[in-house]
This record gives sequence, structure tokens and C-alpha cells, in this order.
Amino acid sequence: MLKFCFAVLLVTNAALFAYGQGILGSFQGEEHEPARLQKQLNARQLTLISAEKANAANGANAATAPAAPDAAPAARAEDKPVVACLEVGNFVLADARRFEAQLAPLALGDRQARRNVPGQEISSYMVMIPPAPTRDVAEKRAAELRAKGVADFYIVPDGQQKNGISLGVFKAETAAQTALAKLVKQGVTTARVAPRYSASKQMVFQFRDITAATRASLERIAAKFPEQQVRGCR
Repeated sequence: MLKFCFAVLLVTNAALFAYGQGILGSFQGEEHEPARLQKQLNARQLTLISAEKANAANGANAATAPAAPDAAPAARAEDKPVVACLEVGNFVLADARRFEAQLAPLALGDRQARRNVPGQEISSYMVMIPPAPTRDVAEKRAAELRAKGVADFYIVPDGQQKNGISLGVFKAETAAQTALAKLVKQGVTTARVAPRYSASKQMVFQFRDITAATRASLERIAAKFPEQQVRGCR
């Protein structure tokens, strides 16, 4: 029995000695594992800092971080109104309808308006000999026409063409040019084709608060109507 107790005591002391030397490890952590500590990189250069310094460092990093992009991009310069008022005209009724139809894709709404203006339009074309200074000179020219076999004419009695000689009035310019060519063959070289005008209502289009892109589109459409002007307005 004495030998058994001595053996137990000896084993216990050996276990305590091994635990104290770290041979059996520790139940509280890894502080007694010298091999693992030696594998850490630059363990001696680790520095503990306070919470205040840590917060200050985080704030500096946030300040130098790139700013987040705006949620909505700024409006492009070409989308901003740059033209207060633009005017195109004067259109006769038929051309005004064609022009307005081509404006539809622009969807200008209340930025587009139109107004009627007094004007003149060509109603017909006249083949004529220009006005003579006096009635006597006009009668002499009429006699020359008869001598060349031309019988269909009359001397204009008044108006801007007073003492001129009309050789025919035609609705279409092409018809007037054909008649003139026939007269030239008969030896009448002083006649010419002149348009005749009548009073009419014409139409002007106005566009307000439009962008540069819209103005460019309007100018392209107006270019299809060479007789019309594109101008500024109030």
C-alpha cells in the first residue's frame, strides 16, 4: 500500500512539472506556444493605439475618399432655352399648311404660335410690252404689232401698267412662257412675262423659349421653303 501511494505521488508531481514547463500546453490560451509566436510576421512592431486615434484615422480616410456621383446628372446645356423668340414667314395658306405639318414631330406645344398678316400673292402671269411714256407711243407700238400679224392685245388704260400692252394673261407661268416664245417667232422682241399680284392673307409662325437644337431643326425645315425668312422677334 505504501508503494502504491508513493507511485501516485510521483506521477502527480511529474504531471505538475510538465504543465508548469508548458509541455502539456495551457487551457487558457496560446501564450505558452513559442513556436506559433515565432511564426507571426513582425510581431514586435505591432503598436496598440487608443480609441480616439482610431476614430480620427477613420475620419481622415472618409475625407479623402472620392465623392459619390450625384443621383441625377445636371441638365445638358443644349437642353436649356437659348432663343427667346424666332419667327418664320410670310407663308401663303397652302405653304403654311405644309410647313405646319412638318413641325408636328417637334411637339412644341404652347411654344409655337401663328398669326395672320396682310400681304400679296401671285394670282396670274401676264405677257406684256412695258408701259410707254405716253398714249401716243403706246398706239404706235400697237400698230407695229398689227403689222407683224398680232391681233390679240390691248393697251392698259390705268394703274401701274398704264400705257403698257397686254398680250395675254395666264394662270400658270409655263403657259405664259410658251405664249412669249410664240411672239418672239413673230418678231415681237420687246415683250416679257410679268407676275400679277392680288391682296391676300399670309401667315407667320413664331416660336418662343426654344433650345439651340430646336432652332436647328426649325431652320432645316424652313430651308425647304426658300422664299421664307427666318428672323428674330420680340
